[in-house]
Amino acid sequence: MDTSAEKEASDPGTPQEIHPASRKVCIADYLGVVPYERALKLQQALALARAEGSSRDVLLLLQHLSVFTMGRFRGEEDIIVPAETLAREAIAVFPTNRGGGITYHGPGQLVGYPILSLREHRLSVREYIWKLEATITKLLLDFDIHGYCDADFPGVWVNGEKICSVGIHVRRGITMHGFALNVNTNLRHFEYINPCGLRGKAMTSVSRVLGYAVEAEAIIGPLLDSFSAIFGLEIERRDNECLVTLDALSG
Repeated sequence: MDTSAEKEASDPGTPQEIHPASRKVCIADYLGVVPYERALKLQQALALARAEGSSRDVLLLLQHLSVFTMGRFRGEEDIIVPAETLAREAIAVFPTNRGGGITYHGPGQLVGYPILSLREHRLSVREYIWKLEATITKLLLDFDIHGYCDADFPGVWVNGEKICSVGIHVRRGITMHGFALNVNTNLRHFEYINPCGLRGKAMTSVSRVLGYAVEAEAIIGPLLDSFSAIFGLEIERRDNECLVTLDALSG
């Protein structure tokens, strides 16, 4: 199966948390700030290993250098500034195989790339996306932020503004890509595009909603707790381990 998808159906409600006794182990690896292309190669290597049964579930957490990534269905038509502007501000443009349209990644945004087996978790693509969204809404409650989902526009929203984008790719039952949560992001860069193909929709961040700066690293602990609860996975954190493995394989 080769599927790229964003949510297309109404949200059936928040997924239930899974009892600790039934949880499997997931490796969580925070990589720091990583160029997009390098992170994509890492995802591809991990997805292949997961499909072949030589790796466990992995959640990559990271930040990117400034980049616009284009989904399979929309792309450069949603860049609304000249190429000179992107060059001046060192924003790269990169095509990718996930679902959805164009979006921005950059420092201050916490990106999550789960490499999971949907078959082992007995999840459909839509159920998986609902769980990603539920992970974010549960996390935001820790900061007294009430996020919600919109059946027409995938991701997580706060007060009519988008705080988290979701776009995935699934092949051989293994997930790639995932979510991008604006924590302390330069939101001005979203003004250079129609994010996710949406016109007239504003983006927001955890820092903007709270009214004070929050660093992306400060979100990692609560995010892992939320991901563990929603997906029923025991988290084993091993920061930077996956990049070391990729470098060894490439070397």
